Amino acid sequence: MGLSQKDQVLFKANGYLILRSFASDIICDAILEKAKIHLLARQQPIETELGYAQSSKTYRKDALDYNSQIENSENTIRRLRQVYSRDSVFQSWMEDKKIRVILQELLNDQVVISLAHHNSIMTKIPYSSTETSWHQDRRYWHYSDDNLISVWLALGDENDENGVLEFIPGSHLQVFNSEQFDAKEYFSQNNDKNIEILSKKVSYPLKKGDVVLFHSLLLHRANKNMSNAPKISFVYTVKGSKTKTIQGTRSSEFPEIILKYI
Repeated sequence: MGLSQKDQVLFKANGYLILRSFASDIICDAILEKAKIHLLARQQPIETELGYAQSSKTYRKDALDYNSQIENSENTIRRLRQVYSRDSVFQSWMEDKKIRVILQELLNDQVVISLAHHNSIMTKIPYSSTETSWHQDRRYWHYSDDNLISVWLALGDENDENGVLEFIPGSHLQVFNSEQFDAKEYFSQNNDKNIEILSKKVSYPLKKGDVVLFHSLLLHRANKNMSNAPKISFVYTVKGSKTKTIQGTRSSEFPEIILKYI
């Protein structure tokens, strides 16, 4: 079953949509169990908090090696990268037919999974994780248009205390200039033009199995984790088949998974 007309209108207007209790406990528990094994083993490719903080704009835009550039046992893992090829449990969720029908409707196209971007288990470890600044995912991606959607699966409770996602509704439809972003292309909180925009932020507590779909140009962020337990989530990105990858860029250096139209 797909989306109602109301939900489709809401996604187009706001740039995001929450699907409550979408994934079963069985799916979430299987993903979480496997993710914890890979996290404990620090199985590459990974991104660490220090690596994330020190990554330049050029690295974020052009790097092809997703192994951590700064690795030691004291360095907090921020995410497991390239999860599609890690285990069938991750692959099964990314190819899930139930969510595929919805993505087809929102993209108005056949669904293609991008392995170059997101394709990650995201973590926020208590106290050692850092906040994620306001940004648009599309800023380092190289495609012919913006018809890309990220799929975020909560594997446990996500709230203000442990770093739930925050959004600026409708920001995917706004046109910003370069002065509104900093040197790493984060949306600046110090720019006078941005103050009113950022005042409209919203967030919604998530439970295990909740899914958030959001547009590639939607401004979003997340606080650090100030709870006593890790927050672990799964995110991947899809595009419509008519959205073409620009050759010679990082986006074109990884395979794409074309999903059969349902």
